[in-house]
Amino acid sequence: MDKRTLTLGHSPDPDDAFMFYGLAKDLVPSHGYKFQHILQDIQTLNERATRGELDITAISIHAYAYVSDQYALLPSGASMGDGYGPMLVAKQKFGREEIARKRIAVPGTMTSAFLALQLWLGKPAKEFDFVVVPFDQIFQAVRSGAAEVGLIIHEGQLTYQNEGLVVCEDLGVWWGRQNDGLPLPLGGNVIHKRFEPAVRKIVSDILTASIQYSLDHRAAAVQHALQYARDMGSELADKFVGMYVNHWTLDYGERGRESIRRFLGQAFDNGLLPHRQELEFVV
Repeated sequence: MDKRTLTLGHSPDPDDAFMFYGLAKDLVPSHGYKFQHILQDIQTLNERATRGELDITAISIHAYAYVSDQYALLPSGASMGDGYGPMLVAKQKFGREEIARKRIAVPGTMTSAFLALQLWLGKPAKEFDFVVVPFDQIFQAVRSGAAEVGLIIHEGQLTYQNEGLVVCEDLGVWWGRQNDGLPLPLGGNVIHKRFEPAVRKIVSDILTASIQYSLDHRAAAVQHALQYARDMGSELADKFVGMYVNHWTLDYGERGRESIRRFLGQAFDNGLLPHRQELEFVV
């Protein structure tokens, strides 16, 4: 592959499609680089990152703890839950002590939602009952009784009421209460450290320009993203995109960096990560 062609992994979700609209349609300058878009679910991207396979990729902040020796965090493209985040839902409202005794359907053990759940429960995964279910099948798991509680991410945060479920806890709200109003860091973009710092900065600026283009041409970018919207009309897709593509996504700045440091630092302090992270940010 030409060294000017870079692999770019992201999920086939409306927020990622919205972000990379300008890049995918050649609407922003790419400074001589070409980007091979690789669309895969976040669990697969997390696993590929552990093997260092992609040049640039979306990743769960939880998973970054395991690849920080190979990848640096880019300042743009992050998903930050600012006063909202993954939710615990059930057919009836349960408190924390009750949930700790229930079977919980979770969307993957490397997701940031799962790490936030462990922090909220104050327990490592081995001390509670959970079952891994694809994120778009969690409602079904709770409705069928395969699990009593569901940990929902993505557009489920907007549609859970249609399923007859109630929120037991919003982990983004809880995190903000505990951490001076900081957003809950859920996902980010990373670039492999095999690229020298000057290249990392150029790529970072290209991705930021794509996000800015989408925010400036919102209607067209949402229309592009709709092809990846599962059971969402344009209004709901626009609302979902707004939750996860906003000023935090353009550059999460020092508050975003602090939220990532705290999230992974608290996880280490609670025995949920094997080693303390040396975080590297492209700024």
